[in-house]
Formats: sequence, structure tokens, C-alpha cells
Amino acid sequence: MKSITFIIIAAILLAGCREEAPETLPDALLSNPNMELLEEVEILYSDSAALKVRVTGPVMHYFTEANDPRQEFPCGVIVHFLDRDQQVASILTAKYAIRRESIGTIIVRDSVVWQSVRKEHLTTDELTWDERRQKVFTDRFVVVTRPGEILYGRGFEANQDFSNLTMKAVEGRVVVDEEKNENQAENN
Repeated sequence: MKSITFIIIAAILLAGCREEAPETLPDALLSNPNMELLEEVEILYSDSAALKVRVTGPVMHYFTEANDPRQEFPCGVIVHFLDRDQQVASILTAKYAIRRESIGTIIVRDSVVWQSVRKEHLTTDELTWDERRQKVFTDRFVVVTRPGEILYGRGFEANQDFSNLTMKAVEGRVVVDEEKNENQAENN
């Protein structure tokens, strides 16, 4: 993206992943003055005034250290990738994420799931989104499900809209005969 607009809309001070606001300042804030705790975060990425990506999370730790500014989402993250018409093209979810500002990457971990409006589905343990190259990739085991097939492999790379998908070290491919499966389901 030529120019990334980074907007954080949030309310400050939430301890961990608790539902209720803390009565006192969390220990993490007291021990690290370079960390801000934010609640109900929304980060918007745009290019030429067109919204491209929306990142949301219930809690964000914002580390303001000059040598390593970063945002951590310890309670999960949802990433909406938008198409040219600003409609959701795909959604990425994970239980944890960290964004490294200086290198422009977001790493999502733990129960990573990506789904597209084209009925494509990916699951893995870890996935990296390179904001500058507009690519997503991993060297971990992945399962990719598309209409008519399931792919298993180790290593994956695609554009951030998950087009031009490349899998490395494909370990298996299952071609699904959807018509046969539908007929079997009707007979049962």
C-alpha cells in the first residue's frame, strides 16, 4: 500500500482479557511505562483514500519503545480484507497477534483461520502478513479447503487477498466429488 493510514480508535485501560474494568492499574502498566492498554481496538489501513484492511481486537498492548514499537493482541484479533468496492473479501482470525511497526508485519498465532467469500478456507498455527509487500505466508503446516479439494502442506504464500496462492511441500491433496457427497447425504 502506497500510504497506510493507521488509526487506532480505543478506550484506555483494560487488564488482560477480563470482562470488567480493573479497580486499580494493572501490574503490567506499573512495571512498563512504555506500554498502553487499549480496549475495543480498530486499526484501519487505506490506500489512496480507499479502505483496504480493518483490524479489530478486544484488547491491545501498545508498546511505545523507540527501538521496537509494537502492538500486541493477547485476546485475539479479527482482520477484514476488503475488495475494490470496500466489501469484505476475506476474514482472518486468530487467538493472538503482534504487529511490528518498524518492519511492517503482523504475525497471527494460535487457531489461525482465514475464510474468503469464494468459499476458500485455510487453517494453520501461525501466519505472517507483510504489510509492505501485501503478502501472507507461513512455513508451518496448513490445510487449505476450496470447493472440490482439500490441500495439506507445509509452507504457504499468497497475496493479502489470498489470490495467487502457492503451497510449498504439498503433503496431500484430496479431490472432493461434491455431487457424489450430496447424493450420499440425500440417501442417508
